[in-house]
Amino acid sequence: MAVERARAYLAPKGIADKIITFTTSSATVELAAQAAGVIPARIAKTLSFWTKEGGALLVVTAGDTKVDNHKFKDTMGVKPKMIPGDQVEALVGHAPGGVCPFGVNEGVKVYLDVSMKRFETMFPACGEHNNAIELTPEELEKYTDNCGWVDVCKGWE
Repeated sequence: MAVERARAYLAPKGIADKIITFTTSSATVELAAQAAGVIPARIAKTLSFWTKEGGALLVVTAGDTKVDNHKFKDTMGVKPKMIPGDQVEALVGHAPGGVCPFGVNEGVKVYLDVSMKRFETMFPACGEHNNAIELTPEELEKYTDNCGWVDVCKGWE
């Protein structure tokens, strides 16, 4: 179970017990918002893209954003091309609907989009279609192996 992978990653950080298991699916922003009882913007969606080397990179962003192609290319050095759903789990370590920045495969780069900084807390997934964890943007930064904050999205300003 992918939630166990996320839990094993979060356990040494002392926050594995904060993982929430919903009784309904949280596989999309809308479903996650309903399950968590928050507005969709507070769902931290994790998007999977190709790197120029053919690996994976993740961008964790607020649920109400869209990737800005120009900002992404300027920041990442490559046009944003999402990894096909049937290849995500093998490359990232989590399947679509549960992709998260916790316990990803070695070499996967994780970036945090500044769109999340406007909220006190966010709800990123935790490996499966019905799990999440509530974290502040500062906690998300602290508890992920990330490459830093980026500004690659639009639609939230």
